[in-house]
Amino acid sequence: MTAGEVLDIGAEAIWVMLGMAAPVMLIGLAVGVVIALLQALTQVQEMTLVFVPKIISIFIALLIFLPLMGAVLASFSDDIFARIAAY
Repeated sequence: MTAGEVLDIGAEAIWVMLGMAAPVMLIGLAVGVVIALLQALTQVQEMTLVFVPKIISIFIALLIFLPLMGAVLASFSDDIFARIAAY
C-alpha cells in the first residue's frame, strides 16, 4: 500500500465521520440558536435552559438519522475490507 492510498483512506474516513456527525450536530446547533434567541427576546438569563431541549432534539435526531449513519459506515467498511482483500 502506497502513501497516497493511505492518505486517500484517511481523507475518506474524515469525510465519512463528518457526514455521520453533521446532521445531528446541525440540529443541535439550530436548537441552541433558537433557544438562545428566545432567551434574548424574553430576557431570561438561565444558562441551564438550553441543555434539556438540545439533549432531547439530539436524541430524536439520532433515532431518525441512525439508519443513514449505519449505511454510510457500512459502505465505508465494505470499501476498506475490499481494499484489504485485494492485497
